Amino acid sequence: MSVVAADVLRARDAVCDVARRTPVLESEALSERCGVRVLLKAENLQRTGSFKLRGALNKLASLGTGCERGVVAGSAGNHAWALADAARARGVPCEVFMPAQAPIAKIDGCAALGALVHLGGDSLEECFAAAAARAQEGGLAFVHPFDDPDVVAGQGTIGLELLEDVEDVAKVVVPVGGGGLASGLAIAVKSARPDVEVVGVQAEACAPFAESLRRGQPVAVSSRLSIADGIAVKRPGELTLGLIAQWLDDVVAVGEDEVAEAMVLLMERSKLVVEGAGAVGVAALLEGLVAPARHGTTVVVLSGGNVDAGLLAAVTRRHETQVGRRLVLFTRVPDRPGSLAGLLACVAGAGANLVEVEHVREGVDLHVRETAVQLVLEIRGREHAQQVLDAVAGDGYVAQILD
Repeated sequence: MSVVAADVLRARDAVCDVARRTPVLESEALSERCGVRVLLKAENLQRTGSFKLRGALNKLASLGTGCERGVVAGSAGNHAWALADAARARGVPCEVFMPAQAPIAKIDGCAALGALVHLGGDSLEECFAAAAARAQEGGLAFVHPFDDPDVVAGQGTIGLELLEDVEDVAKVVVPVGGGGLASGLAIAVKSARPDVEVVGVQAEACAPFAESLRRGQPVAVSSRLSIADGIAVKRPGELTLGLIAQWLDDVVAVGEDEVAEAMVLLMERSKLVVEGAGAVGVAALLEGLVAPARHGTTVVVLSGGNVDAGLLAAVTRRHETQVGRRLVLFTRVPDRPGSLAGLLACVAGAGANLVEVEHVREGVDLHVRETAVQLVLEIRGREHAQQVLDAVAGDGYVAQILD
């Protein structure tokens, strides 16, 4: 099995009537930080919220009548959602197997498109195995999320769009999970423009490609819980490993905190909601793990935007705390009417906005007639935090900042 540029060109016809041609957007924030022009390929704005729809559509086209009884896949979410949408567009039944802890948005998205969703297992590998067994049992067509030439070729249509939309593209930074997106894109871009660099980015919590490339064969690695769950693939595919080795210039890995900060920057500065897996390329640029092109334009692929609201809120809160916009104060007040009101008046007088207040009476060494209070405050920065602390101390409260 292999994939060549002609396969990607043929895939465009199978994809274009359903998949959107996603925009390439200017990123002033990244361009300023990097000192060169940086653009964002916004596949997070694709139907079903990720690039995966392209590969799913091309696979169904290649199956033809072979998928009349239905299709089935194992996926952390994005591939399942994309296959459900492609199957509905082509009028075929769809079943998907997803981990028990898959994001709720992705589970609901699949179900809303008419797919039969099976939840269970702790890993993608277990879901793959369950989906393959279901395919054999029910005569369904199994659609692999990345280790399939038709899927790879479908994902490569992103590269064709980049060549047409960015005349001076010099470097492309792309997320790497199983390798289907990165290899397909690289084939499309470098077949036409061998001088363009393509760099893949993995999540450090699950990064099998370095060792696999060193050994020349797929090697499974242990993985940790990752904010970039969409690319947390423990073992590269046979096909995609060879393609990555042949076509990509480099593969790097980025940490969890860096990915979280990239998500916030994209939301605040570009007004784009991007999931962890989709933000790894931006994180790699911000951390200097990938240098932007010195001449020409660097394009970062935002591969998906399917993130649960709860996780997005947690990432935002963490960022606000780190940059000094959120302050958690712990202090004690007399346990009598009006005491808390006095503390809150002091905080308000210092210009802080109260987000949350909690009485803490358990697990703290307190006098019988006092209570502990924890305040979560919105502030304007670290200097303002000190002003709030000074105001509280000036009114006689002994307060400490909690991390």
